[in-house]
Amino acid sequence: MSDDTLNTIKDQIANNPVLLYMKGNPNQPMCGFSAQTVQAVMNCGKRFAYVDILSNPDIREKLKEYANWPTFPQLWVNGELIGGCDIVTEMAGNGELQQLIDEAVPESEAS
Repeated sequence: MSDDTLNTIKDQIANNPVLLYMKGNPNQPMCGFSAQTVQAVMNCGKRFAYVDILSNPDIREKLKEYANWPTFPQLWVNGELIGGCDIVTEMAGNGELQQLIDEAVPESEAS
């Protein structure tokens, strides 16, 4: 696997305050875990970026190593891996996700 893929991942994480690596896209998630996670993020009402790992197999494989996290989806906020579906939905339920995303994304960038 090339360094280009690793550099792409690093750029994506660095240049997007809220980034979701998922199966499919926000309008058409391709698995239940991605669907639950994207809904939790969308409910926060702020813009976020996503990468469909199904159409980017190099990123899918390299990200597992880079993040030391074997499963998808993966939510990254301000360059930090927050976690997958269980963690994100739990944080959404207790209000932590909204606070985290509000701090990461200025009000002017509401969706």
